[in-house]
Amino acid sequence: MTYYQFIQAVEVKVKERIQENVTVSIHTAVKNNGTRRQGLNIVEQGINISPTIYLEEYYQQFQHGGTVEEIAGDILRLYAQVRFGSSFESDYIKDYERVRGKIIYHLVNRESNRQMLKNAPHKRYLDLAVIFYALLEVTPYGTASMMIRNEHLAMWGETMEGVYRWACRNTHVLLPDEFQTMRAVIEELTGMEEKGKEDMMYILSNEIRSYGAAAILYEGRLEKIGDYLKENYYVLPSSVHEVIIVPESEAPGQAELSRLVKEINETQVDPEEVLSNHAYYYDRKQKKLRI
Repeated sequence: MTYYQFIQAVEVKVKERIQENVTVSIHTAVKNNGTRRQGLNIVEQGINISPTIYLEEYYQQFQHGGTVEEIAGDILRLYAQVRFGSSFESDYIKDYERVRGKIIYHLVNRESNRQMLKNAPHKRYLDLAVIFYALLEVTPYGTASMMIRNEHLAMWGETMEGVYRWACRNTHVLLPDEFQTMRAVIEELTGMEEKGKEDMMYILSNEIRSYGAAAILYEGRLEKIGDYLKENYYVLPSSVHEVIIVPESEAPGQAELSRLVKEINETQVDPEEVLSNHAYYYDRKQKKLRI
């Protein structure tokens, strides 16, 4: 069964078990780096905001012996957890006085998102682009957010620089950064204690670990990491969700690190989550990150 056939089969089973006031349809979305994803959009009558549940992981579950019926049940249980209980106030987005306190930024690859950036305000940063979202809600299952496009700036009478200033004020407050050793993160994820020599690699993200690579933009954050390490260091863009910090004294050099980042991106990182193939270098004296 192909992936699209699988989606169609799951759609039929979910429709059989969903309430009458809910409609289910296949939705295709263009995501980060121009990747296209297909999932089920579940719309409840009378509510104007709805989740799309993407099915790639469920397809893997199917390929390893899961049944369509079991997967439909899993999707319905997830929907019960993530569904919105009320409509989103449509006039909210039009009111810039209310929206501006929710504006945050993400970091994405500039070259891989050329098409998307034509319609979105953005700021260049190294080989990356700073883009903007209105953060509507943070839940245990992710965030509800709206990408800010040129049409929103026109509606608000705002500029990209104005939106950027608000994002700089808001993002580190709404999504505080998290700086930990890689060992601590692995132990948290696996529940197993890592043994061995002292860990000299660190992970910088935000507390919800979603588009947390943007924490490198937080005012003074890279400088504080340099003060903590007491030396210059490399920043490895492991994904849009986090970066890895490696002290210069522990690193093989920027060229080798860039080769490693590129190899990992090509073999282990979902194409939608790739940030960059370059290792960056932070100079404490210049207080600057560079390629």
